[in-house]
Amino acid sequence: MKKTIHTITFLVCYAVGMVLTACLPGKSVEPSAPLLPVPSENQLAWHQMEMNAFIHFTTNTFTGKEWGYGNESPSLFNPTELDVNQWISVLKEAGFKGVILTCKHHDGFCLWPSEYTEHSVKNSPYKKGNGDIVKEVSDACKKHGLKFGVYLSPWDRNHVDYGKPEYITYYRNQLRELLTNYGDIFEVWFDGANGGTGWYGGANEERRIDRETYYDWENTFTIVRELQPNAVIFSDAGPDVRWIGNERGYAGETNWNTITPDTLYPGKAGIQKLLNTGSIDGSHWIPGEVDVSIRPGWFYHAEEDSLVKTPEQLFNIYLTSVGRGSVLLLNVPPDRRGLIHENDIRSLQGFRKLLHETFSNNLAIGTTVKASSYRGKSSQFSPENLIDGDKETYWAMDDDVVTGSFELEFSEPQTVSYILLQEYIPLGQRIKSFRVEVWNNDEWETVSEATTIGYKRILQINPVKTTKIRIHITDSKACPVISNVELYE
Repeated sequence: MKKTIHTITFLVCYAVGMVLTACLPGKSVEPSAPLLPVPSENQLAWHQMEMNAFIHFTTNTFTGKEWGYGNESPSLFNPTELDVNQWISVLKEAGFKGVILTCKHHDGFCLWPSEYTEHSVKNSPYKKGNGDIVKEVSDACKKHGLKFGVYLSPWDRNHVDYGKPEYITYYRNQLRELLTNYGDIFEVWFDGANGGTGWYGGANEERRIDRETYYDWENTFTIVRELQPNAVIFSDAGPDVRWIGNERGYAGETNWNTITPDTLYPGKAGIQKLLNTGSIDGSHWIPGEVDVSIRPGWFYHAEEDSLVKTPEQLFNIYLTSVGRGSVLLLNVPPDRRGLIHENDIRSLQGFRKLLHETFSNNLAIGTTVKASSYRGKSSQFSPENLIDGDKETYWAMDDDVVTGSFELEFSEPQTVSYILLQEYIPLGQRIKSFRVEVWNNDEWETVSEATTIGYKRILQINPVKTTKIRIHITDSKACPVISNVELYE
């Protein structure tokens, strides 16, 4: 009898021990499988940049046009005080991580001394024809620690062969020049403007092309892959980064990084809404980039000196671009002197100040965090990972759980105006909807509801003083995987 009791006691203790071991914080539990598609390493690095600058600069700066006709003389291009270090230092101080230069816009004028055309800076007064704006900007980016990207317009209103197969050879030769002579390129930007009236070597006519087939984009993209394997490629339809569907500075409130590009191509009409929101069931990871100008136009015009976007407008654009999971590409065009105008600088400085004042004191640090559940009850996926400042750790639930919540409690009441959330996107974008609740009068009160999160979501709410905030995931494609939560006054 004693032996039987001892055996039963041993088995009970063993079973309890196994249960306790399974619940130990240090227990190793397999992570959730990736929910395809997921970002490439290049795309993930691009997401993490968050804010880049666009620089539109060409003969248009001196003619007052937005789209040059192609017959502008190179002699018009004559910046007398050009200082690219001023450009890049101003942009760096404003918080931008990369710069994309319009090396050739639709007028066909090249900011580098291309060996394939005379319509370039080599025949301008700038440095008596010995200048190379692309090299200067690339070198300045290296000096100041910013990444460098290139824009090369497919449409060329100057070139005699535009619309013919010979132009594609010319275009690719110029692309190779840019991708081999100016160091590392982080993004190659292909515009969707294709065909129309132009000078075309003196023909002065309208030329229309088949936007879907003329450029043979796949073989052009192959050149980028071969010469700049770390670069992402932008166009309306990707293949790495898509246009967000407008030039007004906002991504969709629902913004999926996924889209199915099978029927899409650069310049395709009628797809703006799709580009703005992406597709919940998209086959490829092609996130949206929000391009917008600090001025009404893309090139500098003196009459717009009083129309520069205010710091407050730029801050709101930040919330509707970066704050909706996209990357902001803000255009800041140099003036005819070759400098960023004083009004633009003041606005950028004010914008930077607003960002710093708003997002410098993360109230989530030091809170007590708990969740409705976490994966395998393992510390690998504990809710404490939400506030540990490590982008490689995350809170996750078990595979069969697609709804749930986590709660942050302050040691004393705090005023909260902004909630920042980030999914762990190396495992895919998952969350379809969620709500934010605050503890008010001894009960939970909903203060905001939203859909997607993605790389980053920032919600602005009416300022509320509370001791607790709860994020409730109400729907998800797979178990939620969230890496970061921040709270700000």
